[in-house]
Amino acid sequence: MANPETLTDIQRAARFFYLQQHAFSGKVTGQSFGTATTTPAINLCRIEENLSAAHLRLNGTYVENLSWQDCMKRYDRPHTFFYLDPPYWQTEGYGVPFGFEQYQEMAKVMGICNGKVMVSIKDHPDIRQAFDGFHMMGLDIVSVG
Repeated sequence: MANPETLTDIQRAARFFYLQQHAFSGKVTGQSFGTATTTPAINLCRIEENLSAAHLRLNGTYVENLSWQDCMKRYDRPHTFFYLDPPYWQTEGYGVPFGFEQYQEMAKVMGICNGKVMVSIKDHPDIRQAFDGFHMMGLDIVSVG
C-alpha cells in the first residue's frame, strides 16, 4: 500500500472515497472490513458509478478545511446554506476541544448571518439556552433491528 504522502491530491481523494465506500461503518481512521449476510458484498465494478453519483450530488458544493467561523465568514451570502454539525455538548470521544463558548459564538453568528443555517446537535438544556430564540426541532432516534 502506497504511503499517502507520496500520492497526488486526486489519488488521495480516490483512496479516501474507496475506503469510505468499503470500510466498516465508514470510519475515517482505523478502517476495517466486516462481514454481513444482510448487505451486498463489495462490488468493485460499481466504484465508477458510485463516484459519478457522488460527483452529481456534490456538484456546486464547497468542502473546506477551515474553522467553522472562517468558513461562514468566507461564504456568507443570502443564497448560502450552512449545515453545522459541531461536537455534541458533553459527549466524549471527539478528540477536538470545543468549549461551550463556541456554541454561544455559533448562535451569535447565526443571528447576523445572511444565509440559512441548520445545526444538528444533542438536545441538552445548556444547548437550548445557548440557541434560545432559534427554531428547534427534536427528533427521536429509532433503532431498527
